[in-house]
Parts: sequence; C-alpha cells; structure tokens
Amino acid sequence: MNQVTLVGRVTKDLVLRQISQDRVQTSFVVAVARSFKNAKGEVEADFILCSLWGRLAENTAKHCGKGSLVGIAGRIQSRTYEKEDKKRVYVTEVVGDSVQFISTKPRANGKLFEEPVKTNGNKEPEVEAEHFNLPKREDNELPIM
Repeated sequence: MNQVTLVGRVTKDLVLRQISQDRVQTSFVVAVARSFKNAKGEVEADFILCSLWGRLAENTAKHCGKGSLVGIAGRIQSRTYEKEDKKRVYVTEVVGDSVQFISTKPRANGKLFEEPVKTNGNKEPEVEAEHFNLPKREDNELPIM
C-alpha cells in the first residue's frame, strides 16, 4: 500500500508547466511541521516535494499562493533521469490525488504558466534538480501552523 497524507504550507507560488497540448503539471514544496520540538524548544519542519497533474494542478495553482495551508493526499513516487552532463538525478516526491484548501493566501503575481519544458523521450518532464531546492533560510519565513 502506498498512501500518504500531508498537511502543510506551500513554500512559494505554484507555477504550471504545459507538458503537452492537453496536459499540465506543477511541482512545489510543502513545509510540514514535525510533531515534536528540537533541543532548543523550536518546532522544525520537513520540506516535501509534491507534484500535481491536470485539473488538480490548475485549480491548486490558481488558488494557492505562498503560505497557503493545504492538505494533500496521494502516493510516494521515486524516479531517476540523466542530465546532459551524464549525472544521474534521483527524485522522490508525493504525487497528489486530491488537495484540500485549508487556508489560502493570494498569489504574489499573476504569472500562472512557466516556459515549456523539454521531455526526455519518456514523455516525463525533464526537471532540473535545482528547481526542488529551497532558498537558504526560507523556512524561517513560513508560518508553519
């Protein structure tokens, strides 16, 4: 059984990618608070990569900006691809089947779509690994709960 449910805050505005003429996708990171405090008495968070497809991706990108509190249900998926420099990239993500908008925040800008992406022959989006890294100390800017 491969099921996961997360509740957390979106770390930045979602951007849609047009994969094909009738297929859209978005990848984003959700900050999920841990249920315990560290040695300093602070609540830490895990930053989980999530991916949505189709109508679910469109609706989530339209209505959820940075800091929105969302619930995501789906499955964990791992994949690999090889970059042009022959380095293998490993990606583990939650592929969402449903999203609940618990507390939404407006998008910072109106840009909803990203530039078209290349495909790697398997009709999977070729996404650079840097896309998934959080900017340094962004976790301090997010109200987790």
